[in-house]
Amino acid sequence: MAFWLILIARESREPPKSSLKNALVPKLTGDHLDQQPRTDGILLVGHGTRDPSGTAQFFELSKMLAERAPCPVVGCLLEFQEPTIPQGWQMLVEAGVDRICIAPLLLFAAGHARSDIPELVAECAAKTPHVESWQAGPLSRAGEILSLLESRIRQVAHASKVTLDESTALVMVGRGSYHPCATSDMRVLGQLVAHRTGLLPKSTVGFYAMAEPKLPEVLDRAAEATDIETVLVQPHLLFQGRLYDAIARQVDEAGQRHPSVRFLLGNYLGPCEAVADAVLRRTHPETSALLPSIM
Repeated sequence: MAFWLILIARESREPPKSSLKNALVPKLTGDHLDQQPRTDGILLVGHGTRDPSGTAQFFELSKMLAERAPCPVVGCLLEFQEPTIPQGWQMLVEAGVDRICIAPLLLFAAGHARSDIPELVAECAAKTPHVESWQAGPLSRAGEILSLLESRIRQVAHASKVTLDESTALVMVGRGSYHPCATSDMRVLGQLVAHRTGLLPKSTVGFYAMAEPKLPEVLDRAAEATDIETVLVQPHLLFQGRLYDAIARQVDEAGQRHPSVRFLLGNYLGPCEAVADAVLRRTHPETSALLPSIM
C-alpha cells in the first residue's frame, strides 16, 4: 500500500523573523550582488518498515512536524513504502520549494545518513539544479530524546510498581550497526540515560544485530548479577515494527531462562511532540527559543 503525504505548516503560526523561510540567499548577477528570496521546505526521511502501524506512526510524526515548522513538510521513506525520496523531493518542488532541508529521522549517523540518503538526494538535485539542499544531523543524543527515554523507563517502572534502586538493572538495547561511531553513540546515550534514572552502576547496552554484545548475552549477565530482582529493558527505537517485536521475544525468552528475575520491557519512542521538537531543533536551530526547555 502506498502512503502519500504533503503537509503545509499552519498559516496562523507566525514564523520567527530569522526563519529559513524568510532568509535571503545571495545570487551573483553581473557585477553586483542581488538578493533572491528562497522558499524553504523540509523532506523528512524515515527508514521505512513493512509494519503498517510503524508506517502510520511515521506519517503521524510528519504531521506533528508540519504543525510546528515554518515551512512545508513532506514525509518520505527510504525503504519498503512510498513516497520515496525522489517522489518526496518532487512534491516539494511542485509546491514551489527551492531550498530543501533533508531531515533524516534516524537515531544515529550510520550508513543511511552518511551514504544512502546523500546519494539519492544528489540524483534529485541533478534533475533540479535550481533547488538548493542541505542535510540536518540525526537525532543522536538530543535533549528531547534523552528526556523521552527517561520518561519511558519511569513509566514502565511505575506501571509495574518497581523501584529504580540497586535491585534493578537497566539494559538499553539498540538495533546495532557496523559503523563504529553509531555503536559508540549508542553506548554513550545508554550511560546518559542510566545516569538520569539513577541506574548507572547497574546498567549496560546491548544490540539486536551487527554489533556486540548481543541482547540475549546482556540479559543473561544482568539477571545473574548479585541482588538483581528486576531487569528493565528499554529499546531505543522510534516506532512499532518487526524489530520491536523481535526484542520483546528475546526478553520473554530471557524470562524463561531466569524465572526468579522479573523482566520488564519499555515502549519505543513513538510519534510524539518530543521527537517532533527534536527534529525541528535540527532543521531550524533559530526556533529553539520557541520550543520547550530541555532539562
